[in-house]
Amino acid sequence: MQTSNKTARQLFEEFKANPTRKRFGFGRMPALINVDPQKAYTSVGEFATAYETDPKQMEYTNQLAEAFRAKGFPVVWTYVAYMDSGEDCGIWGTRSNTPDSLQNIKVGSARSEFDPRLVIDPKRDIIVNKRMASAFFETNLSSIFTFHGVDTVIVTGGSTSGCVRATVVDSLQRSFRTIVAEECVADKHESPHFANLYDMAVKYADVLSVHEILESIAKMPGKDA
Repeated sequence: MQTSNKTARQLFEEFKANPTRKRFGFGRMPALINVDPQKAYTSVGEFATAYETDPKQMEYTNQLAEAFRAKGFPVVWTYVAYMDSGEDCGIWGTRSNTPDSLQNIKVGSARSEFDPRLVIDPKRDIIVNKRMASAFFETNLSSIFTFHGVDTVIVTGGSTSGCVRATVVDSLQRSFRTIVAEECVADKHESPHFANLYDMAVKYADVLSVHEILESIAKMPGKDA
C-alpha cells in the first residue's frame, strides 16, 4: 500500500494544475448560495467558532452577489439560528453545550446576524434560516430553484468541511451543476479546508476562482433575455 506525505493543500493545488475530471460547467440559469456568512463564523477574534481563509472573502462574496442580481439570477443567504430552548437543533445540539456551541446560536442574537460587511438586498435576495448542515435540508430551496429554472448552483460560505460540503453534495444529488467559489469558502483550520476542497473538486463540484466565475456570469444572458 502506497502512502503520501503530501499535505491537503498540495493535493488540491496539484489537482488544480492537472485536473483529472471533466468539469460540470455552467448551465443557463445559475443561483448563488451563500452558506451561513454570519457573525458566529466570520467575526474572527470575537467568537471562538469564527474562521477566515481569504481576508477579502466578504468582498468577493459581494461581487458575486452583485453580478448575479444584475443578471436577474437568484441570490440566497442562509443562516443558522435556533429557538431559546435549542430543541429545534435536534440530536446535532447534544454534542456540546458551551456558550459557543451550535445550539446556542439563538434567533436574534449577535451570532445569528449576517456579517456587516455583506451587501444583502432584502427585497430581492432569498434569506433562509436553516437548522442542519445542508442549505437544502428541509428548506424550500429546491422548490424555489424549480420555479426559477435553476440548473447551476454556486456555493460560498462556511465551513468548507461542514455546511459548504453538505450543501454541495445535496446540490449535486439534485442534479444541479455545482461550483464552489474558492476564495469565498473558509474553515477553522487549513487541513480540513483544503482536504475538502480537493475532495469536492474530485467528486462533487467544480472549484473555481471568483474571477473565473464572474467572467462566466458576465457572458451569460440575463434571466429575461
